[in-house]
Parts: sequence; C-alpha cells; structure tokens
Amino acid sequence: MLRVAKHLINRICETPMEKAYWLAWSQVRGLGPVLIKRIYQSFGSMSEAWNALPRDLQEIDGIGGQLLETIRQAQREVEPLSLLAVHEHDNLNFWIPSDREYPQLLWEIPDPPPILYYRGHLTNWNERNTVAIVGTRRATPYGRRWTKKLVTALAKHGFTIISGMAEGIDGEAHKACLEVEGQTIAVVGTGVDQIYPHRHKDLYGQILHSGLVISEYPQGTPPNKTNFPSRNRIIAGLSRVTLVIEAPERSGALITAYQANEYGRDVYALPNSLDVSEAKGCLKLLGKGAHAILGVDELLEALGMLPNLDTPTPAIAISELPLLQQNVLQAIGFGEPVGLDWIVEQVKAPSGEVLGALTHLELVGAIAPYPGMRYQRLV
Repeated sequence: MLRVAKHLINRICETPMEKAYWLAWSQVRGLGPVLIKRIYQSFGSMSEAWNALPRDLQEIDGIGGQLLETIRQAQREVEPLSLLAVHEHDNLNFWIPSDREYPQLLWEIPDPPPILYYRGHLTNWNERNTVAIVGTRRATPYGRRWTKKLVTALAKHGFTIISGMAEGIDGEAHKACLEVEGQTIAVVGTGVDQIYPHRHKDLYGQILHSGLVISEYPQGTPPNKTNFPSRNRIIAGLSRVTLVIEAPERSGALITAYQANEYGRDVYALPNSLDVSEAKGCLKLLGKGAHAILGVDELLEALGMLPNLDTPTPAIAISELPLLQQNVLQAIGFGEPVGLDWIVEQVKAPSGEVLGALTHLELVGAIAPYPGMRYQRLV
C-alpha cells in the first residue's frame, strides 16, 4: 500500500470534502480516537482511507477481521457528504485534525478527538502558553484563594487558562481569568450548547463572549458521568502545563493530572495540610514527583515563559533585515501560525537557508515558534 507521509505542519484541510470523511470515520462503531489517528497517519487523507482496499486497512495495527467488517458495512451504508450536510445543520462550528485551527498540542496526544466542536469567539491562542487549572468541586477557601491568585498572575502574563467549567476550582479559574480580561477555554463533557452545571449560566455566557467552549460531543448532548473522564484527556492534551489546586484521593482532577503526565506535559500540585481531605490527592501527586507550587513568582519563573510586562517589545527595522528574512516575514504574514513547508514554497529558497532566517527572526523577537515547526509573525 502506498502510504502518505503527511507531516503535521501541513495539516490543512484542503477541501470541505475531507471534513465529511472525518465525520464518517468518527461514526464507525468500535473505532476510537487512537485508531482514527492511525488511519489518518497511514493514508494522509480520510477520504483516501474511506475508499481503501480492505487489505490496506488491515495493515493498520488494531484493525482485525471483526472491526474491518464493521468498517466495510459503514462504507456501504454511509454517504459522507450527505452525513455532513445533516450534521452541519445542528453543528455549524467544528474542527477536524486536518484543519489549521485544530490545536497542535491536542493532535500530539495518542487519542485526539476526531471532531472538536466549539462555540465562542476565541479561535486563536498561543499554545506555548496554555495552563490547565483543575481541582475539586468542593473547594476550600484556601483552594479558591490560591486559584484566584495563580490564575490572575498567569492571565496577566499572557497564559491561556483551560478548565472544565465545573463547580469549585474550575469555576473559580474561569472567573478569575475573565476578571482580568484573560483568555480562557472551557472543555465540557456535554454539547457546547448545554450549560452544566446550570448555576454557571452567567459564567457560560461570559466565556462565550470572549473565550471558547469546546467538546468532542455534538450539540444537544446532555450531561452523562461517562463523558467526563474522556473530557479530562482533552483538558490535559490542550495544555502545556496542568496545575492541580485541590483534589481528594479519588478525583477527576487526578485523572487529568495522570493523563497530562502520560502525554509528557508538566504537572504541578498545590501543597496543603494532611488534615484537609481535599488536599490528599495533591499530596499524592507530590509524592509521585509532581512539581510543588510554592508561590506565584516561583511558578511563573518555573514555567519559563516570563515576558517582563514592563519591558516594551524591541523595535525592529524590517527594511534593514536581509532580503531573505524580509521575504520570510512577508510569507508568514499577520495571521495564524504557518508551517515551514509553506514558507519554503513561498520564498523559493532552500529549506536550510529558510531555517537560518527563521532562527534569526525568532532571536530578534520578530516571530514566535509553535509546535510542529509553525511560526507566527509578531512585528
């Protein structure tokens, strides 16, 4: 079988048709996010995979005879474009992994959601500066106080705050971020049109106004306790760092922390007293090697992403840069991050020279690097 080695930096949805095939694959019973990602990595196109020969599909680890027959039945019964037309009627806004807007950090985990529904006004954020804040629904005054202190400082320093819009620590994190006009993302275990818990109706409206609500479940999906552990992996996958503020020994926050650790992301926990039941999960994490949160300044320093808020951005004379660097800046443009291959194609220069130009532009603060060798222009 001809396998397409499609690099992550070129994950751009070329036609609306590809969206239809991502949706079709997500409807196949018994086919989870891990296998769907393997299928995409093998073929480089979900439409190509949909029309592949059975023997080619069986080459993918995890697809045996029974699952193959289920796939073949779906291929006979499902018309992807018709499915998309019906689905979009109730779910206008959703990303697939081959969309440029789909978060790169989330795609890097083994089990990224094949469909990511969203609602709100935040569609572009710096993925290097993403921090998950998780914790118990029964937050203590200590936990609430430290959530507000940490989130306020992080948001003011340009970090995007990610949480689950639950009661307790989650709600405090979103509120504290919104109070300082920071960027916040709520990952929910319902459809993005559902408000859960209902007492967060006002908070939900505020997040929609300036932030983002996302879910792997289509609109109309009601609360179901089986959805929330799966939701937690998205919180961990979206975030470069996960902070656990308070968590009892059996807690969804601990699930998020363990998943973040499995994904190779940093995990921090807030110390507390042995006498506080809501803190025992954090102490357990610390015993297993999580970083301790020892204060606001200490955390900001540890995250290593500290632009001095009082230091102005250095002035850069674009016209005085070498011609190749000027061309690279022009190719990147003032928009969403773009990949190395795109830049090389636009400037018509060897990739080694382009990489050298990118390195210099990054050093002088003209561009910002993103995971997957993508770049965004800053000046």
